[in-house]
Amino acid sequence: MTKLDVEAIRAEVRALHFRRGSLAEVAAWREADAESRANLAIEDMALEPDEDALFDMLRDEAVPPPLATQILLKLYDHPDADPALAITPIGAGK
Repeated sequence: MTKLDVEAIRAEVRALHFRRGSLAEVAAWREADAESRANLAIEDMALEPDEDALFDMLRDEAVPPPLATQILLKLYDHPDADPALAITPIGAGK
């Protein structure tokens, strides 16, 4: 698996124009993330450290969950990704 350059992704996220979540929304999203990560660990599918860092960064940047999903789709060059989203797919240009 390709290592994620979380700081490069952060720079691209910061350049996006979107409504950031409020402090209360981000707190709720963090709680839901923690629950999801715990469930993944129980299922022996724990995230890699760079994946954890990516999700932490998305919460630090107050990215709403629907946009976070779109960012992930674009990062992994998924066919359902929004082609207009200014996020560089992992491994592009290598």
